[in-house]
This record gives sequence, structure tokens and C-alpha cells, in this order.
Amino acid sequence: MAALSLSSRRSVLFFVAFLVVAVFSPLCRASIGDELPEFKNCVQACVEQECDVSNPKPLPLHLRLLLWTCPSECDYVCQRVVTHDRIEKSKSIEQFHGKWPFYRVMGVQEPFSVIFSILNGVQFYRGLHLIRKEFPNAYPPKKIHLLGAYVGMAAWLFSTIFHTRDSILTERLDYFAAGALVLFNLFYAPIVIFRPFNSTPTLRSEQKFASWVYIWGLVCATAYISHVYFLQFVRFDYTYNMAANVVVGLCQNVLWVYYSVTRYDREKRPWAFWPGFIVAWMTCAMSLELLDFPPLFDALDAHALWHAATIPVSMWMYRFLVRESRDDIYGKRLKM
Repeated sequence: MAALSLSSRRSVLFFVAFLVVAVFSPLCRASIGDELPEFKNCVQACVEQECDVSNPKPLPLHLRLLLWTCPSECDYVCQRVVTHDRIEKSKSIEQFHGKWPFYRVMGVQEPFSVIFSILNGVQFYRGLHLIRKEFPNAYPPKKIHLLGAYVGMAAWLFSTIFHTRDSILTERLDYFAAGALVLFNLFYAPIVIFRPFNSTPTLRSEQKFASWVYIWGLVCATAYISHVYFLQFVRFDYTYNMAANVVVGLCQNVLWVYYSVTRYDREKRPWAFWPGFIVAWMTCAMSLELLDFPPLFDALDAHALWHAATIPVSMWMYRFLVRESRDDIYGKRLKM
């Protein structure tokens, strides 16, 4: 690959520095609402009055379907009561159990995050059909991208479930599925960027490509299994989980910025900057998590806006991949 010019090297360094600063500068805030005396007293009194084992207060069907119980209902009601009281007294709104006190809709804990998670999943569903329709049949990574679309749909499905009803199980499924998607994105990036396959498929080239994918896939799968094993059976460490995802995401972002800069330097194709633009967009979108403000309308917080910002990204990437797979230099001889 051609050597990078001075301006290209500076561009790469700028992007990398920008990503490092944005990603590794999260603003941490403790969840102190759980420790408020008025909250503890409220929950205790509610449980004693409403959740008597011999005569518990019945919950509506839609709440029971989402596995709400009398104690968890007391917890939710007390969050709302305490928050409303603090607002009236011009006090700050606090988080409870690591989350803002969202207004529940039909038993759904975080309505906007649920809506935006669904829309993200729909984008991967659209991407699945785009791959089937638009990718050249002889393009070797086509099956990999099909698998990626299913991984993306699964990740956003579990995100929808988690934001609908937070529990240990739904939280683990959401975290593990999100980790799988992040790692899969790193898995396919070098396959597209470095192209370990020939434009004209032959038996030998297909075997070489299959071996390359098998070895790289085994490395990624081993890393993912080790990650999940540690979280599930050793220690569920939130800091470690976040750091692992950040590092993997940063690696793929650096690869895509490298691709954009070098591909444009070599061929002067404007569409080569698509991945770099996506990286910049995602980095800016991730900065929404740094704001972490009390939810607007008791339902829309920075995390929900982060999910909203990612909605168009998957289709942008799929359209770029379609264009890249049809590149005049590498793909012009691939059969449709």
C-alpha cells in the first residue's frame, strides 16, 4: 500500500486524537437517589402496606405481563413521588439504581429508548434486504455482511427488551448482544479494507479467503467468549465492559479512518470518505452520553438521544459497502 503523505498522516493523527479524547472522557456520576432517606422510607412503607403476603395489592395485567411485582411497583411509585417533591422544592433530580426516574408508559420503563432501539433494528432489517438485492453474488464478504445484519437485529432486539423492563437477565442479554455487534464490526472491517480475496474468484483464492476468515474469526470469537465468560462467571464489571467495548470500537474506527484517507489519496474517489464521515458522526453522537441530563418530559434523556443518533448510521454504512463492492478496480468483474 502506498506510503501516506504528510497531510494524510496528520489527518489520521487528528482523527485518532479526536476519538481518544471523546471516547475516554466520560463524565461519571454516582446514583445517590437510592440513598435518600425519603426514598428508603417511602419504599419501606409502601411494601409494608401494599405487599402483604396474605393479601397483596393486585397489579394491572399489562404490568404483570412485563414482570412487575408489588415491591418493584412500590420502588417505581416512590421514585416518582420523591422526584416530584424535589422538583417542587427546587432540588436537583437524582438517579435511582443508576437510571433517571423515567415516566413509565404502559409498563415500559424507557419509552423513547425503546422506540429508537426498534428503529435501529429496522435499519438492520432494511440492510439485510439491501445486501441480498444489491451486493454482487460473487462478492466474497456477502455472507459475512448477511450475518452481520442478523447480529445487528439481535443486538437492537435485546436493547428494546432491556429498556422495556430492566432486570439482571435483560441487562446481561443487552450487554452481551451489544458486545457481539461491536466485535463483529471489528471482524468485518479488515476484510473490507484489506481485501484478502481476488476480484475473479478461483478455487484457490476462495480457499485462501476462507482460511483468512476462519483464522480471524476464531480470534474474534475467542475474544468474545472470554469476555462473556469473565462477565458472567467471574465478575460482572461495568467499568471493564465499557472499556472493552470502547477499545474495540476505537480500533475499528482507526481502521476506517485509515481506509478513508489512504483510499482517497490513492484514487481520489469522494465516496471513500463515507466511513470517515460515519466515524466522525458516531464520535459526536457518543458525546451525547457525556451530557447525562435529567430526562426531558420525564422520558427523553441523553442515552435515548444517543440511540436516536445511531438510527441512520447502519444504512449509510450498508450503502457504502454496496458501492465499495462494485468498485471499478476491485469489483468490475464480479457477476451480479
